[in-house]
Amino acid sequence: MYVGASLGVLLFDYIPPAGVAWLRLAGSALVLTALVRPRRAAWTGRPMVLAGIFGIVTALMNICFYESIARLPLGTAVAIEFLGPIAVVAFESRSTRGVVSLLGALLGVVLIADVQLAAQPLGIMFALLAAGFWAGYVVLGKAVAVRANSLESLAVGWVIATLVTAPLLILIVTHWKSPDSVSRVVLMVVALAVLSSVIPYVLDQLVLQMVGRASFALLLALLPTTAVLVGFLVLGQVPTTPEVLGIALVVVALVISDHNA
Repeated sequence: MYVGASLGVLLFDYIPPAGVAWLRLAGSALVLTALVRPRRAAWTGRPMVLAGIFGIVTALMNICFYESIARLPLGTAVAIEFLGPIAVVAFESRSTRGVVSLLGALLGVVLIADVQLAAQPLGIMFALLAAGFWAGYVVLGKAVAVRANSLESLAVGWVIATLVTAPLLILIVTHWKSPDSVSRVVLMVVALAVLSSVIPYVLDQLVLQMVGRASFALLLALLPTTAVLVGFLVLGQVPTTPEVLGIALVVVALVISDHNA
């Protein structure tokens, strides 16, 4: 997922962040629809409505995330985003441990935000919005996963979200910066769609069929660490000491809440 996200950061040289998010969504919709080939029933009634809402929430989550990583280091943005899944864990557990884990995560985000707030308040805002949409993704993703043919719903949702957010094409066209190699950019977009959406979201659906929403949120605990590692190796982003402490607090908060799953 975050190797794909690093490709997205590299694409910002040619395409605005929201445009990159839309291309990722459109590419993912094309690839998954071709692989799954949803039946006619998936395009009608309540299944289509649920899939469409899930797809739109996912699209908004990704748009906000890409706007945040255009302004913040990858690991920092991901750690802030984790307020969403941790809130799901805390809400579903309704226990002291859940509240402690949420407070620990909030403290971690405060440490991170203190480093970035003066320079990139907009980046913090987009990361917090992405956190809210990520909570919605976890809740709606479970509802989609427990239905028959969840991958069909995923494909339908992405197609609907692609059409709803299609006005972002205007942003792509008006802010396009011509690269040295158009074919290279096209390959990066395809790789971005497959690595950041198709593979991880299909796996998400498989895992959500096996576990509850709180347990799923906990299984995401390694993602902030992974994001920091990829950001360092691929993008050369070196976190500051407060950011490392903040990210570590977010991960610890997830581990603390493990007993609630």
